[in-house]
Amino acid sequence: MLRQAQHDKPDIMSALSQFRNFTQRLPQTDLMPTVFIGHGSPMNGIENNGFSQSWVDLAKHIPVPKAVLVVSAHWYTHGTFVTAMDFPSTIHDFGGFPQALFDVQYPAPGDPELAAEIPGLIHSTPVGLDHDWGLDHGTWTVVRHMYPNADIPVLQLSIDYTKSPAQHYEIAREIYALRKKGVLVIGSGNMVHNLRMLSWEMINGGGYDWAIEMNDKFKNLIANGDYNALINYRNLGSDAMLAIPTPEHYLPLIYTLGMKNDKEEISFFNDKAVGGSLTMTSVLVG
Repeated sequence: MLRQAQHDKPDIMSALSQFRNFTQRLPQTDLMPTVFIGHGSPMNGIENNGFSQSWVDLAKHIPVPKAVLVVSAHWYTHGTFVTAMDFPSTIHDFGGFPQALFDVQYPAPGDPELAAEIPGLIHSTPVGLDHDWGLDHGTWTVVRHMYPNADIPVLQLSIDYTKSPAQHYEIAREIYALRKKGVLVIGSGNMVHNLRMLSWEMINGGGYDWAIEMNDKFKNLIANGDYNALINYRNLGSDAMLAIPTPEHYLPLIYTLGMKNDKEEISFFNDKAVGGSLTMTSVLVG
């Protein structure tokens, strides 16, 4: 027995050393808020408007994060991945916009060490380390307003399209520990998002009745903590299917809600419909 214990000791010490290095690198802080942001049009990335100004104000009123991890609607993958490169590229994943938008570069560093720790937190599914993706417009159009100096590491966690909303909620529960280490986790999408029904007459504000009603229903369910109904949104009726014809913009909300604890308060901001069939409603936890 003594011989076996001595044999196992180096492995135990190695594991403790790795854990200690991680906790020292990201020292314990007060619990970092988490937020779902309705990112809307890529043009919000270069425009100074009510939406982008709220992102500037948000950064001023929360602690400065050690790193930012974004779950973006625009990284929709088979499997779950986290960006793990030293310097993620700025991805211009859109078309038909002014050249000024394509000229934007957001040269924030990555954090390969933090990325390497995330698969150890997520036990419900394997997580791959990605060196090819970068920062898509669901990330940089928002974060460049929050942290314009690009001096805070930014990572992305992909959304696995083979998984159910309940499974995504579980992944969010598993990465809750990052909030205790000073990591700001952002879900970036839109609560109501139906581009096929976009109205250019309402592009600067206004929504169809069904869009506004579903947005209000989502807000009430969030405020009342009825996350089971939000996870099973397909049971909310035909208007829910209009609001969420495909799930990629909605699932980042599930990540934000999955990272809330029972004692935290929730607040809403940018609570506005645009283009008839989109809402910019955003949710701050903590």
